[in-house]
Formats: sequence, structure tokens, C-alpha cells
Amino acid sequence: MLIRLLREYLAPHRREITVIVALQFLATMAALYLPSLNADIIDNGVVRGDTGYITRLGGVMLLVSLVQIVCSVGAVYVGARTAMSVARDLRAAVFAQVGSFSSRELAHFGAPSLITRNTNDVQQVGMLVLMTFTMMVTAPIMMVGGVLMAVREDVGLSWLVAAAVPVLFLAVGFIASRMVPGFRLMQTRIDVVNRVLREQITGIRVVRAFVREPVEAARFGRANDELSDVALSTGRWMATMFPTVMLILNVSSVAVLWFGGHRVDDGAMQVGALTAFLAYLVQILMAVMMASFMLMMVPRATVCADRIVEVLSTRSSVVPPTDPVAVGDRTGHGELVMRGVTFSYPGAEAPVLRGLDLVARPGQTLAVIGSTGAGKTTLLNLVPRLFDVTAGEVTVDGVDVRRLDPELLWGRIGLVPQKAFLFSGSVADNLRYGKPDATEDEMWEALEIAQARDFVEAMTGRLEAQITQGGSNVSGGQRQRLSIARAVIRQPEIYLLDDAFSALDLATEARLRSALASVTTEAAVVLVAQRVSSIRGADEILVLEDGAVVGRGTHAELLDTCQTYQEIVESQLTPEEAA
Repeated sequence: MLIRLLREYLAPHRREITVIVALQFLATMAALYLPSLNADIIDNGVVRGDTGYITRLGGVMLLVSLVQIVCSVGAVYVGARTAMSVARDLRAAVFAQVGSFSSRELAHFGAPSLITRNTNDVQQVGMLVLMTFTMMVTAPIMMVGGVLMAVREDVGLSWLVAAAVPVLFLAVGFIASRMVPGFRLMQTRIDVVNRVLREQITGIRVVRAFVREPVEAARFGRANDELSDVALSTGRWMATMFPTVMLILNVSSVAVLWFGGHRVDDGAMQVGALTAFLAYLVQILMAVMMASFMLMMVPRATVCADRIVEVLSTRSSVVPPTDPVAVGDRTGHGELVMRGVTFSYPGAEAPVLRGLDLVARPGQTLAVIGSTGAGKTTLLNLVPRLFDVTAGEVTVDGVDVRRLDPELLWGRIGLVPQKAFLFSGSVADNLRYGKPDATEDEMWEALEIAQARDFVEAMTGRLEAQITQGGSNVSGGQRQRLSIARAVIRQPEIYLLDDAFSALDLATEARLRSALASVTTEAAVVLVAQRVSSIRGADEILVLEDGAVVGRGTHAELLDTCQTYQEIVESQLTPEEAA
């Protein structure tokens, strides 16, 4: 998976890669030439006392060193830019893929895991690319060139190279093989820590309200300790890498000096050649050590690449139509129909919705009520295709939503989710999510309808007042009203209001519903609510129980015909209020 991923995302950077390889080749050739020049200075300059020769070759060494420095700096610069570009493209691809997922895929991966994959995992792959450009490109050139230059200096000592290099490779390979399972488990444990931390930060008020700080601290401590244990176990193996490499390097250097000293004493080798051979052996083993850096990173990057590819290769269960059709005018403008709709979550024992039929016509309000878990929110999520039906069909103006272009479908819908969510930015920025080209007058009109004008005018900056992430600096009721204003401003043909008034007091809710009625005269409204007071004026009310419709009619009709509705009304209203 790692090779496949890198091949795809490095393909647009062939020119930069060519430049990096060329610069690294020149820098490595210069580094390999320096020991030979040094040997020549010792044998023909120092031994003979020829100062002029030493000066001339010293100048050549300085020039070669300058070439090495310039090429190395250039290679690292281009390599760093290319590696960061690859990481940028990879993050963008993962983000775009996640944006195409339906709620089913999001639930499968989980938000903490997706965040880790798009941050930590991509970072690990990006660092691998950077290390490849700065080290791995040099290592094979250095190893091959070093062997050739060492043999050129003295064939009699070449057996030391043949012995040291395989030993180093085997030692590093053994250690790296023990690190792979640890890195794989480490990424999973990071997901768990992110999930626990995200839950605790999101629910900090609940934690404090129920005095559960010690319990949550213990839960985070367990997740943190599990991650630490894996990191320590993997780190111990990693810690043995460098001492092992240095031990083999130092033993090899001692062997060169021992056996090379005897050859110099026997007259079979010159002192300069021995110095150069030792330098080349060190360069060879240093190249192997640079490769070991890569071997330390490859296992973890491989695990990260697998997780990234898993996201990129997952196709959404909600697929855009290959041949989208236009919305017809035969059945009206903004008419929503569900016929025989059944929906089951993957792995669920029973369907959430069973054989559901409904019709929401323009200018009418269809309300849905039922106990928690009855399938109310799932019903609304089927309209904008956050999920696709398991059986049956959902149509808008007579066309199955699965055959409509997603942008066209979403442009006809104004959704206010059960959990009102605001984005970081200004009030105006949040309203423009509903209509990007909205004018100030349109914004104030939408805020007026949503009963949000008063508190927005009181905020510093008014429309430019800043909203923090998730809308945490405004109350729950204010978040709901801003979310409703965001839906109203786009003037949709179908309003989907999922318990959109739950955080409002009864007086504010009454004013808001009255204001909404004036702008929804030509739109269909599907309202999900827990409070009977929110839906009693609807043109039709559906009562859901265990995913099936057990009652259908107006408030007065259901009081006479539906026991479930009667029980809901009795739990919320007095007999006088219910009448």
C-alpha cells in the first residue's frame, strides 16, 4: 500500500525528483572523491614533504567540498518542498474523500480515527518521503560507490566490507521486523486516546455537572497508559538500533586498522591508502546507518499508508447517479413522497424504519412524533441522502432522490439538524453557508424570522460578531435560531426541521413558528419534535413507534384514534391544554 500510495502522489513531481537525484549524486560523488584526495596528499605530499603538492590538492579538496555542500543544500531544499507538497496533496485527498462519505461510512471509521488518519498518519508518510529524498537517495550511491573506491584502494581488505555490511543489514532488519507490530498497534491506540479526549472535551459540562472528573481521568489514564506501553515497547527496540550500528561500525574500524596495519608493515599497502580505505568503510557503514533510519520509519509509515489507503479506497454507500435526471413539474413544486421506505443500519438485528409511507406537499406542514429511537431522525436523513433507503423509495417532485444530482437535491432542501452546529467565523459566515451570495438585508430578514435579530444586534460586531467552533460562545437556543436562519435564508422548497425548537422557550417558539408560516406558504415542511405543543397545529401528524407508523392524522383525530399519541399527550399536557 505504501508503494502504491507514493507512486500515485509522487508522479506529478517527476521533474523535482530528477533534480533531487542529480544533486544527491553529485554531492555523493564529491564525498567519495575526498578520501582519495586525502590519501594522495598523505602518500605524495606529506610523506615526501612536498608543500606545494599539499597546497594544490588542498585547494582541489576545498573546491570539491564546496560542490558537495551546494549540491547537498540544494537537494535538501528541493526534497523538503516536494515532500511537503506530497503531504499537502495527500491531506487534501483524504479530506475530500471523507467529505464524500455518507453517515454510514463516517460511523464506520469514527471521527477520532479519521482525524488521526488525516493528520498523524499523513505526517508520518510525509516524513518518510522527506527522509527518502535527504537520506535514502544518497545511501545506495554511497554504498556502491564506497565499495568500488575501497576495492580500488586495496583489494586485500575488501573482505572486511563483505563481512561488515551483511552483518549490519541483518541486525537492522531483525530489529525493524520487531517494530512493525508495535507501530501498527500504536496508531490504533492513538485513535483511542483521540476518541476519549474528544468525548471529554465535548462533554466537559456534563462531566463537571455529575462530578465525574475522577472517572474520566481514570478512563483517559487507561488509554494513555496503553499507548505508552506500546510506545515504550517499540521504543526499546528502536533504542537498540543505534548502539548496534555503532558497535558494528567501531568493530569494523578496529579490524581495518589491525589488518591494514599489518599490510602497511609488510609493504603491501601505503598509509594513505589505509586512511582512505578506513574512510570508505565508514562511509559505507554510515550509508547503511542512514538506510537504518529509513527502516525505522518505514514500518510506521507502512501502517499509516494502509490506514490512509483504507479511507481513500472506501466508496460511499450513497453514490451520485451516473445519469442524473432533472426534477419534473408533474407532481408539484417541492413535494416529498416516501413509499414503502425501510432502512436498516449495517449489522442491526431489526430495521429502524419499516414500510413507511408519507406525503409532504408544498404549503403544508407534516409533523413526526414518537419516542426516542423510533426512527424520526433517520427518516429525515433519508431525504438529503445522508443514508440511502434499504427498500422503497424517496421522491422529490416525482423523481427518486437517488436519480437526482446531489447538488440539485441539496439546493432544494433546508436542513436544521437535531444538534445545531455552527462553524467558527462570523455570524454572516454561518448564514452564507445557506446562501453564499446573501446580502445584509437578506441576512437580517432571515434572523428576524428565526427570532435571532435581537441577540445578534446586541453582539459586538453584529453580523461580523465571531462565533467559536461549534457555537460554544452562544446558548443552545441561540444556536438553534441561527441554524434556522441559515436554512431560511436559502429559501428552500423543502424544510427539514429535526427537533429544531427543543432549546427554545414556548413564547419564542410560538413567535418563530408564526414567522416561519409566512415564508413557507409554497414550501413543504417536515417537522420532527418531542413536544406536542410544537406540532399540534400541523396539517398532518405521523406517530412513529419502533420504526412503523402507528398513527396518522391531525391533533384532534389522533387524540381519538391513536393510543400512542394519547399517551404522549397525557405525559406533556393537562386535559384542558390537550383539548
